[in-house]
Amino acid sequence: MAYSDFTFTELKKFHLNLISNNAMFEEVQPLAAEDWLVRMLERSVLRAQSIGTEKARSEFIIAPILLETQVLVGSEKVSLFSGTEFNVDEEQGLKGRCDYLFCCSANSFQIETPVIAVVEAKTDNINAAFPQCIAEMLAARIFNEREGRILPCIYGVVTTGSLWRFMKLVGDTIESEERDRSVSDLEELLGILVFIVRSSFL
Repeated sequence: MAYSDFTFTELKKFHLNLISNNAMFEEVQPLAAEDWLVRMLERSVLRAQSIGTEKARSEFIIAPILLETQVLVGSEKVSLFSGTEFNVDEEQGLKGRCDYLFCCSANSFQIETPVIAVVEAKTDNINAAFPQCIAEMLAARIFNEREGRILPCIYGVVTTGSLWRFMKLVGDTIESEERDRSVSDLEELLGILVFIVRSSFL
């Protein structure tokens, strides 16, 4: 079993509570995007949507936004990993490849604690990707705790590139926004992503 095999039924063994919280980021201020990112997305969003594959959306939309987040926070403070194996607890099925994750380290060669956020890319169905992302969030918490890094929460994001849905793991509760945020609201997205990174380990 791997992250991608998880369903809501499989998650029951972790005894989690799932609640809605649309106030997670109500005080977060938007951040202006660099011109290069705006110009790139103007060209690439429609192209990625027309191709329609997860890989196209990841490369043309998601990765540039996450890279800009890393730059805004400070590349000397945070690393962004893409498509990296993150095998934490094989017995519980917490293993496999994460699309993207942030950790508090300038070391871009291996994942180090604390891991603070995981980003799961999907072609279209955001809701169907929730169990996989939640499993990765649980793995991130276990990974951190083994190294003595206790964080108040772990953030997760499920995105098609065009739409983004945020959640966080606090104790045994998964708090999820009910609404999706659009890539057209780029400054809002950047504000939230930078807030997630900065508030968690800086």
